[in-house]
Amino acid sequence: MSPAQPAAAGAVARLTGLVGALRDHGFGIGTGESVDAGRALEAVGFTDRARVREALAATLLHGEAQRPVFDRVFDLYFPVGHSGPAETYEDTPADLAALRERLTRALTAGDDAALDLLAAEAVGGFGGYGSGPGSDGWSSHRTLSLLRPETLLARVRERHRAAAAPEDAEFTDRLLDDEIRRRIEAFRERVRTEARRRVAERQGRDRVARRAVAGTADTVDFLLAGRAQLDELRRTVRPLARKLATRLAARRRRAARGEIDLRRTLRRSLSTGGVPVRPVLRRRPPRRPELVLLCDVSGSVAGFAQFTMLLVQALHDQFSRVRVFAFVNRVDEVTGLIARGSADPAGLGDRILAEAELTGWHGQSDYGTALGEFAERYAEAVGPRTVVFVLGDARTNGSDPNLAALERIAGRARRVHWLNPEQPSLWGTGDSVAPAYAGLVDMRPCRNARQLGALVGRLLPV
Repeated sequence: MSPAQPAAAGAVARLTGLVGALRDHGFGIGTGESVDAGRALEAVGFTDRARVREALAATLLHGEAQRPVFDRVFDLYFPVGHSGPAETYEDTPADLAALRERLTRALTAGDDAALDLLAAEAVGGFGGYGSGPGSDGWSSHRTLSLLRPETLLARVRERHRAAAAPEDAEFTDRLLDDEIRRRIEAFRERVRTEARRRVAERQGRDRVARRAVAGTADTVDFLLAGRAQLDELRRTVRPLARKLATRLAARRRRAARGEIDLRRTLRRSLSTGGVPVRPVLRRRPPRRPELVLLCDVSGSVAGFAQFTMLLVQALHDQFSRVRVFAFVNRVDEVTGLIARGSADPAGLGDRILAEAELTGWHGQSDYGTALGEFAERYAEAVGPRTVVFVLGDARTNGSDPNLAALERIAGRARRVHWLNPEQPSLWGTGDSVAPAYAGLVDMRPCRNARQLGALVGRLLPV
């Protein structure tokens, strides 16, 4: 076997591992893209890691939103220092003060190569933990807590000013600080990447790529999403709505063509010896459904409800009528607030809580009271053409679930679907009455935006 053959085999293994990990994160990568990626690697080689990264990104990705996840997975399979199929790092324990001094110089110069080496040295020297041989694992949090690169801003600023010419006005003070903060945050990400790489060498790249790399915004659990992730989710509303609108319009066109009327088709086939040459279709007049959202906007489920409200508002042209109701322990219609909220989606939740009457004498969610009030005050909103979506975790805080009210709503509506952001294993635990509600209506788990898009596209009638 020639020396080039093991190298080629290692490169193929890395590429297939990378593709498999990206698929686990929901990336739609087919055989064609994988072949293109292999040809791109053959063309650019392995001497320039940046070119390898860009070549693979150009052949494997379908949108800029996928890039952050791709970069983190890429760093596991093609780590810094990789030149071909194998790479090695040697831990070099260093004095903390000396390492901070070298880090200051590298941040001042903006030396990316030096910052890469310092990140590896910092994790190797200060990030290890455990009692096994060498180390049981590596922690970026432990490394950054000891190194504290964010405290170097003033020192880097002074050195940058001392090195700059007096007439150099490239940066104002504020712009200079912003640039230094960007370099520090980039170094922190290098440390996280290095810690993941070392853990991956111990536990396996595939396992770490699946478990330790955060997915794209549309796969983030609604109940675990932070403010920044919710803001990113809101930016995906319009593209997701366009995709769903196209899918619903296609289903509506297919439905308008009608289904085969078997009895009339067989009757017509008598004139052709029993051969159904010309099938008879049972045509349905095109009719857009009505949609009602009934949303719990309390606590951790509020982000899920707000995202769904914005999505439905973006899809409003697909329905003959859309009405949105929010509740905590009282119900109020917020259809107008949602329509105006599309211009400022980040402040939608605050406006709903401020302008709608959603709470009575306490601030905890009460599904039984809310469902009862909706069935009494807004019964006219639900009719034979109405599809009702209830959004919430079905946790009643120990109050009466009022199953009769939900049964009345289901009896008036065409369909009732309950979307629950909790995983099914938690239904019925604690104060959850999800199994009782699921016995009356169709309840489905909906934990992220990708699941929500699939459910809305599948459950809505045409």
